[in-house]
Amino acid sequence: MLDTPPTVYSRHNAAKSPDFKGAIEFDNVSFSYDGIKRVLQNISFRIEPGEIVGLAGPSGGGKTTLVNLVCRFYDPVDGRVLVDGIDVRNWDLYELRRNIGVVLQEPYLFRGTVAENIAYGNPEASLDDIIGAAKAANAHDFIVGFPDAYDTVLGERGQTVSGGERQRLSIARAILCNPRLLILDEATSSVDSKTEQRIQEAIDRLVKGRTTIAIAHRLSTLRKAGRLMILDKGKLVEQGTHEQLMAMDGVYAGLHKTQAEMHSLFAV
Repeated sequence: MLDTPPTVYSRHNAAKSPDFKGAIEFDNVSFSYDGIKRVLQNISFRIEPGEIVGLAGPSGGGKTTLVNLVCRFYDPVDGRVLVDGIDVRNWDLYELRRNIGVVLQEPYLFRGTVAENIAYGNPEASLDDIIGAAKAANAHDFIVGFPDAYDTVLGERGQTVSGGERQRLSIARAILCNPRLLILDEATSSVDSKTEQRIQEAIDRLVKGRTTIAIAHRLSTLRKAGRLMILDKGKLVEQGTHEQLMAMDGVYAGLHKTQAEMHSLFAV
């Protein structure tokens, strides 16, 4: 495994831009993991710098695969993924990923202090910067309640803190990195309503002025997105505002109706 040459790497004279803006464009992109089944088929769209876009659709539609291509964890089979007009295959990998912040459904925390985990993407950050990021992420109050506050050692994968606390530490990490491009993958799932509100407040601060792609199965969390893109079976089948998609009475409207019925059942 260690001797296997990587398939994704920085090319000679790869691009390094001092003025990273965060524009994203998919130009007729297709992708397959196994070389047989295409999980993305002929995807084309453009996201402007600073735009907030929600990504939704049935499970297995290709949402996570799409953002993996933006981060260049994989390269497309056909077509081009461009960031600031440059094919991601021509970007310096470190430079590209340094400008991307990711908040996952299951954030990864390492064994180490709270401060070290927050500063993972910016190890030169001062304690004041770390505390400022934690406050913006609504994490400072529970951190100072730990036995050693920011010097408290977390267990492997952050098992010594709750899911909501791990999520806010992950958001603090993203804030401290100050990325121009932000990816949120189910960032408020699997937490109670009160914790979700605290996380959502932190996310609202985080997304300001950044190009943001937010993946969510709970469609209510995407209401603040300026545009919604709906993926189904690897294809971009619908895009527009919530009102426009509801008027289409298509995939999005069907998902919205199903979730509304589920909420009414739980309320009963």
